Amino acid sequence: MPGARRSSGASSLREEHDAPLEWRAPGFCILPASEAHAVAMAPHLRLADAAEVYATSGRTAEAALLAALRRSTQAWTCLVDGEPGCMWGVGPLSLVAGRGCPWLLGTVAIEQHPMTFLRQSRAYLRQMLHTYSRLENHVDARNTVSIRWLRWLGFTIEPPAPYGFLQLPFHRFHMERADV
Repeated sequence: MPGARRSSGASSLREEHDAPLEWRAPGFCILPASEAHAVAMAPHLRLADAAEVYATSGRTAEAALLAALRRSTQAWTCLVDGEPGCMWGVGPLSLVAGRGCPWLLGTVAIEQHPMTFLRQSRAYLRQMLHTYSRLENHVDARNTVSIRWLRWLGFTIEPPAPYGFLQLPFHRFHMERADV
């Protein structure tokens, strides 16, 4: 990847579908997520993401980020100018069936590097699909920015239906490894 630098521990034999463990560009860094990132990012969550978290689970942003991180088999943080701009990952829905639950929560800081974010999100999606043959989750029908991004990534977006703690309209979204 032009302008990218892999962490020193990354293998030079990584397959094309693998996202690097760490990726850097000026003002933009992707690295493995930590609880410290979750705590630092929580107060700055985009309003749409905070509303989605509460509508889904009734949790605070910090509680939701920490729970998602702890459930994840893979999770990353994107630092924008040294501060957490977004966190994402994937956790198991069914290891036997190979189904994973992807998630992403962000701050407005991620909007400072939209093209870099979009390009890198595809690489990390391929990494998730390398681990899980099917990815699925729900997105708040009010979260139009996230819905557009999910469509751009190639997810199938289903019609909205009541879901979660508040039973608000949410779209189920999914993708199969074969779809990529």
